[in-house]
Order: sequence, then structure tokens, then C-alpha cells
Amino acid sequence: MSIIEKLKWRYATKKFNPSKKLSESQLTTLKEAFNLTALSYGLQTLKLVVVEDNKVRENLVGMSYGQRQVADASHLLVLCIQTEINETDVNEHFKTIKKIRQTPDAILAPFKEQLNTSIAEMSSAKKQDWATRQAYIALGNLMTVCAVEGIDSCPMEGFIPKDIDNALGLDKLKLNSVLLLPVGFRAEDDMFSTFKKVRKSISKTVIEL
Repeated sequence: MSIIEKLKWRYATKKFNPSKKLSESQLTTLKEAFNLTALSYGLQTLKLVVVEDNKVRENLVGMSYGQRQVADASHLLVLCIQTEINETDVNEHFKTIKKIRQTPDAILAPFKEQLNTSIAEMSSAKKQDWATRQAYIALGNLMTVCAVEGIDSCPMEGFIPKDIDNALGLDKLKLNSVLLLPVGFRAEDDMFSTFKKVRKSISKTVIEL
């Protein structure tokens, strides 16, 4: 299938087949895709928590307003942001740049200082909002890769973050969950898989100047 056909094939899966599991190769692809997501400044203030344990995921269903996808999918991907973003993150980022690209400090220093200043001027609430927006970029990237790989997914905002954080121990890792993405394979009797996509025509959504 072409990329467009694959995007037409994907849908927000309402019912997963609990018996079908992602291969290690497929799971590795999703991890790599998450890690390669284009993010602001290249600063990776996100974490991806991969939950496979059935008992753990079953316990999360109630915290997700009864949505069975959380438990019935092959894996649950939890997109998280750091509770704190500061100079340490910036310094580690530029240390990694130097290690990988061998870029001299004289070239990196001005950019590092500028980024540290920008982050220092942000309120805690603005940092959280900024990081959350990055999480949505990662979500879109993951959903597209899933479609290309023939993996079903269902993006979810409908859950209770604090309860999920406590259940998974994310608070201890200084992380906040912001999005859930169950991934796996659709059940044969999920009627939503046969529904035609409802979209406006391109002429109504794309403006050419």
C-alpha cells in the first residue's frame, strides 16, 4: 500500500484482539520512532513508558474510564513529560551533541547559553505546556509509523493522569503522563474498522497561496 492508503487504513481502534502481540522487531521500531521524533531544540524532555504486563494494564482500565483498549491491546504506550525541565537537561543535551558530532565548545556555547536563558525565563506552567505540545508531536509520529507498519493504535486523552502516575510509579520518576497509545491488532469484529473515513475535501482544509 502507498503511504496514503495506509493512512486511510488506520483508525482509532476501538476493539483489539488480545491474543495478537507485537513482535520484538515491531516494538523496537516504535521505540526508535519515538526517539527520532523531531522536537523543539532537539531537547528530549519526553519519556515513553511501555507497559506489557496484563495485570498492570487491567488495573489501568478503571483509570481510563473503562476503555478496554488499555488492557486488550498488545502493549500500552504512555507518553510522559518531565515534571522539571532545567539547566541540567540543556547541559546534558549539548554534552551529547559534542560527543556525537565532535562540535567544538566555542560553537556550542552561544546556543547553549541562549537555550538556558529561554528555559530559565519560562514559568513552571509554561514549561509543562511546552513539553506537552512536544508529546503530541511524538504521538502523531508514532501513529503514522504504526500505520506504515500495519500496527493498530488508539490515541487517548481520556484517563486520570494522577491515578495512572501513581499506579505506574511515574511520580517517583518525576514524570507526568499526558497521553496513552494502546497498540496492537484490531479484532475482527470491531465494526469501526469498516467505517469509511469522514473528512472534509482537501479544497476545504488546504489553502494554497
